[in-house]
Amino acid sequence: MLGTGVGTVEGYRDPNVWRRRAAGLKRLDWTLILVVTVLSVLGALLVRSATFQLMIEHGKDPNSFLKRHILNLVIGFGLGALVTFLDYRLLRAYAPILYGLACVGLVAVLTPLGETINGSHSWIVIGGGFQVQPSEFAKVGLVVLLAMILGEPRDGEVGPSPRDILLSLVLAGVPAALIMLQPDLGTTLVFGAVLLGMLAISGVRRRWLVGLVGGGVLTACAVVFLGLLKPYQIARFTAFLDPSADPRGAGYNAMQARIAVGSGGVTGKGLFQGEQTGGHFVPEQQTDFIFTVAGEELGFVGGAVIVLLLGVALWRGLRIALQAADTFGVLVASGVVCWMAFQTFENIGMTIGIMPITGLPLPFVSYGGSATFANMIAVGLLQAVHLRRRTFD
Repeated sequence: MLGTGVGTVEGYRDPNVWRRRAAGLKRLDWTLILVVTVLSVLGALLVRSATFQLMIEHGKDPNSFLKRHILNLVIGFGLGALVTFLDYRLLRAYAPILYGLACVGLVAVLTPLGETINGSHSWIVIGGGFQVQPSEFAKVGLVVLLAMILGEPRDGEVGPSPRDILLSLVLAGVPAALIMLQPDLGTTLVFGAVLLGMLAISGVRRRWLVGLVGGGVLTACAVVFLGLLKPYQIARFTAFLDPSADPRGAGYNAMQARIAVGSGGVTGKGLFQGEQTGGHFVPEQQTDFIFTVAGEELGFVGGAVIVLLLGVALWRGLRIALQAADTFGVLVASGVVCWMAFQTFENIGMTIGIMPITGLPLPFVSYGGSATFANMIAVGLLQAVHLRRRTFD
């Protein structure tokens, strides 16, 4: 029997349908959308600057990176829009499936399907010049799964039970261990930040948090002393403490990043005019070190604008968490904020010398496919929670 739903001709003619759609669009967090869009546009310009001369030197289309990045952004915004209009509460039922698929992808990377790019065996090449990095999507799966476990306290309990906490630790440890085998220390640290942040927000007792931090420090020490880190990873941490000790080796990236950022001065050398950027003194400028391009060409002012915009995005995420209709929504939004906050701090910090180099892209700014898709899905989750919030002010 034909009704007057959205999928029928009568439904499209019904003015109430369009009123409901318009009301839904008005309830979106347009500040967050605007900030992410501006960051994406700035990122595209910086990617073009970082790769233009390099492509010319290799006899390739100088705008090839830019074109691919724009395509990634279009797909990413589309994925974010799809997630936005899903009822996030339904994700409770599908959280184990999302988590399981993420783990399958991480296992697949360790098989002959995986490819090593830039020293990390983290990719699956799907052809056409595109690669998939399952660890990026694993961040989404982890956030949703932890929100499901920690957001449903048992009868008579205010926060998660010890059983739920231990279960969260184990389930977060599985993908983290698979990622360390790639090895990808940066993403593993993101998992740790997400886990600790979501546990804190879920209401666990302080002794659990202190114990987890202490256990993390002991584990890190054990990993180093047992030789579980690759030599280049240890060298990165050593270079972080004193880059000048090996300026042509392990400390090269850190030294060149500081030079590029510092050479921009207050207002920068001008977009597409960076000498360090054009000379490719800093490797992977379009991804991990995109902030060095901003520092050199846009200067302190441009870098501060990017930091401010990222801060606004995080603030909107926290605001969405505070207004969420249920604990599950609070934890989903909070998990996304913890993920983005740590990754932002680590990426910018490593370019200015206050954090070790770990190879994490800058959210919404760096070039990338999987990272862009995962970031936009995360924004979609925030919008989905926002649409069903308690207040509509």
